[in-house]
Amino acid sequence: MSLSEFDIIKRYFTKPHHKNPSVITGIGDDAAILKVPDGFQLVISADTLVSGTHFTESADPYDIGYKALAVNISDMAAMGARPLYVTMSITLEKNDADWLDALSSGFFCMAEKYSLDLIGGDVTRGPVSICVQIMGLVPDGQALMRSGAKAGDDIYVTGTLGMSAFALYAKNQGYDVIDEACLNRLNRPEPRLDIGLALRNFSTACIDISDGLQADLSHILSASKVGAIIDIFKIPMYEELSEMTTEQAINLAINVGDDYELCFTSPECHKDDLRLMAENTPVKLTKIGKVISNQDLIWQDKDGEFIEIARNGYKHF
Repeated sequence: MSLSEFDIIKRYFTKPHHKNPSVITGIGDDAAILKVPDGFQLVISADTLVSGTHFTESADPYDIGYKALAVNISDMAAMGARPLYVTMSITLEKNDADWLDALSSGFFCMAEKYSLDLIGGDVTRGPVSICVQIMGLVPDGQALMRSGAKAGDDIYVTGTLGMSAFALYAKNQGYDVIDEACLNRLNRPEPRLDIGLALRNFSTACIDISDGLQADLSHILSASKVGAIIDIFKIPMYEELSEMTTEQAINLAINVGDDYELCFTSPECHKDDLRLMAENTPVKLTKIGKVISNQDLIWQDKDGEFIEIARNGYKHF
């Protein structure tokens, strides 16, 4: 039996109870109504995953649903905002019940983990795409921006870069065995929300690494009207990249993207605070460089020599 748009919404995407009392009206009306608490600002972001671009036709729909929400939570982490509400618009070529069940299971796995309310959206017919809009709250004036970096700030990244890129490379090269941790980073990234919230007190600028470190750090530098010197060999790269040529390893670590780690700047006076933070989280924080007043992004090797790095970050067009 074919399901209508409203059957799909009711069966797969309607939950009976709201987790957050600030949701006045969610799914079931023409629009959601939210009550923003005094002393907070509303932070909004959106991302779209498109079949053939962000996932293949054979991709596990559970992973698609999971990642569609995870990458949006990562944007909230980069802003220092606590995510609370999401909307989701889905375009489908057909209403496959098993596919929809797996998609919604992956999506709600993340929603439950981070206590998010799905408060609205849309279902329509066409080429497969998943568009998620996420909303969160941040105390007045405490949002992390791209535009606050100052000359003299230290530059850090969270976690390890290049795992997702290596998984994609290995799949394209036909590897028989691929490290499960790499595949999970590609298909089920874990947003660094706790770190993003903690960085409100220590960071001057922040961004999540979706298009590659080089491209995303450049956004901070452009918005802040500063430059940076990065020690390429201090970047925490996935260990398997050491088996590749230096050029291949660097490209996968800083240009391919899909890491969903955080890159942030912080005044040197907070280095001890960040060290203590790192000691209390399983995710490592690595200082990789320094913000400079000259508006250039400069890479140097372990001997301090400047090196040229190709700009191959992910581009949507």
